Amino acid sequence: MADSNTEQNQDIDFPLEGVRVLDLSRVFAGPLCGMVLADFGAEVVKVEHPGRGDDTRDWGIRIGKTETTYYNSMNRNKRSITLDLQTPEGVKILHELLPQFDVLIHNFKTGGAEKLGLGYEQLKAIKPDLVYCAVAGYDSSGPEAKRPGYDLVIQGEAGLMALNGDAGMPPLKFGVAVVDLVTGMYAAQAVLAALFRRDRTGKGRLIEMALYDSGITVTGYYGLDALQLGHDPERYGNAHPSIVPYGMYEAADGPLIIAVGNNSQFDKFCRQVVLRPDIVEDQRFSTNVNRAKNRLELLPMLKELIGSFPRDLLLERLTAAGIPCGRVAGLHEALTSERTRRSGLLRDMPHPVVGTTPVFAPPYRLDGQRLPIRHAPPTLGEGTREVLQRLLTLDDAQLQDLQAKGVLTLPQEPS
Repeated sequence: MADSNTEQNQDIDFPLEGVRVLDLSRVFAGPLCGMVLADFGAEVVKVEHPGRGDDTRDWGIRIGKTETTYYNSMNRNKRSITLDLQTPEGVKILHELLPQFDVLIHNFKTGGAEKLGLGYEQLKAIKPDLVYCAVAGYDSSGPEAKRPGYDLVIQGEAGLMALNGDAGMPPLKFGVAVVDLVTGMYAAQAVLAALFRRDRTGKGRLIEMALYDSGITVTGYYGLDALQLGHDPERYGNAHPSIVPYGMYEAADGPLIIAVGNNSQFDKFCRQVVLRPDIVEDQRFSTNVNRAKNRLELLPMLKELIGSFPRDLLLERLTAAGIPCGRVAGLHEALTSERTRRSGLLRDMPHPVVGTTPVFAPPYRLDGQRLPIRHAPPTLGEGTREVLQRLLTLDDAQLQDLQAKGVLTLPQEPS
């Protein structure tokens, strides 16, 4: 794993440098939106409850005193300050900070922000050109507006569990919180579009993202298939509904992926990989349409053939024939692979308790360079003193008084 690349930051022209974001969100979708903006250079200040912080500080494997693997996956490149937004003093501080910020993200239940004095119209009166992004479970104008939104619930309601897994098996959730994931990405796209518009018109924007909307959208071509069929499409597990052979197969010594994308590739697959030209010469299998129609006859034959060869030999032949393929790796194996190391996708970042901790690097490359990690995922409230003194010129006595009232917590000074 590579060392921290702080020294590279000076060479990067960050697209969002100078943009400031208040991230009031918790858990996954909202924090992911904030992290995307932070990766592109925005100064993202994460506002957390003084006692418990983000819910995910208690999810996953503990790292240090206030972080976990779950929290760290969604909060790199941010600063953390603590404010109790249930107190008038906490809301007052947020109102005072707001004019210096461009974007605000939250995922309060519908109506919750307004009760705190943090609704769009309330904050727009303070910062007219604010880009305001609210993430909720459901349409804010519908009858379910106040329902809490959880990824697993919406995977079930949006039909995603019904399309995942093998035929004949119960509905299956995705391995990661896919609805939260795509909602965070869509939210970041919307914020970027709103900032682009504001740059041209000077006007802010209200953005509302619903997890359910994203869950329906991500059904993609399966969703459109269901509408055309009038019922759920068949489930094919690791196989493809319309391309054969395309999926995971067991070689003699382990699994691999084979993705035969066209008839020319299938011809090479039969002649050069499994050494059975008679299969492609059979009219039942000569075209992909016919292969899909006759998959029940073809696939058992191919599985037996593939299972008779060592995996490395198959991969060598598939690669030589130009057929997309790959080994099926375990998660730890993939993360520690030479490919991942060479790509710089993980960094060891300094940590005040455990020394260093691995952090995912941003997936973006600009002008040939991967965007660096500027800040490790923050400990709870690590930036409270620095951020509030810099932006609001609060002195130590004022901060200590606010801490005594439970409005915020201050980081301990290094000994």
